[in-house]
Amino acid sequence: MYSVSRSLYRAGFLVAFAAAALIVGCGKKTVAPPPTPPAPAPAPARPTVTLQASPSSVNAGESSTLSWNSTDATQLSIDPGVGAVPAQGTAKVTPSDTATYTITASGPGGSTSATATVTVNAPPPPPQKVEPEPDFNQEVRDAYFDYDKADIRPDARTALSKTADYLKAHPSIKVTVEGHCDERGSTEYNLGLGDRRANAVKQYLVSLGVSADRLSTVSFGKEKPFCRESNEACWQQNRRGHFVKAN
Repeated sequence: MYSVSRSLYRAGFLVAFAAAALIVGCGKKTVAPPPTPPAPAPAPARPTVTLQASPSSVNAGESSTLSWNSTDATQLSIDPGVGAVPAQGTAKVTPSDTATYTITASGPGGSTSATATVTVNAPPPPPQKVEPEPDFNQEVRDAYFDYDKADIRPDARTALSKTADYLKAHPSIKVTVEGHCDERGSTEYNLGLGDRRANAVKQYLVSLGVSADRLSTVSFGKEKPFCRESNEACWQQNRRGHFVKAN
């Protein structure tokens, strides 16, 4: 009987243990929360770059220095003509004409650019060649006269034609025509003869196209001889219409 009771006790214990295990096994299980995802990596910084030219204005054949600085760039290039460059530095350029230089900086964060202009000054125009003005005293020819005459001789026409050409080519020049005589004859007579000679020269120049208001006349008779010897060769030099620049 004691054995039976003991067997019943064990059986009851097992039934109670199994029931307790069943109750515990049917309870709600606790689930662990998912791990926190890592923070996203920061976006790469956008490159920055600057570019200057010194001097910014040059004459043809002269050089300018480009200088630059950049951040967050892995590749840099300057156009035109320079090419790949480091993150900072300088380079000399000698443009033949005005040029705008562009530096482009690239990196993981994108690309950016900057510009600098070098102005090439236009060369000054070549100096105008100034032709020397013909000498007045060499280009203006006196007119010579026969004894006691005021007629324009053939040789005087040739001389006065050259004089007219010079005066027409230089319209700002005004002249005084002086009438001269040799030493023979009275002072009063030679003053009148000198006046007729000066006016004959003036009228001939006017006939060749020289404006009359550019020509004035005066007679010196025999008072201002060019040659002072008393012979025909010398007297011929004194019988003349002589030109003096009036301005």
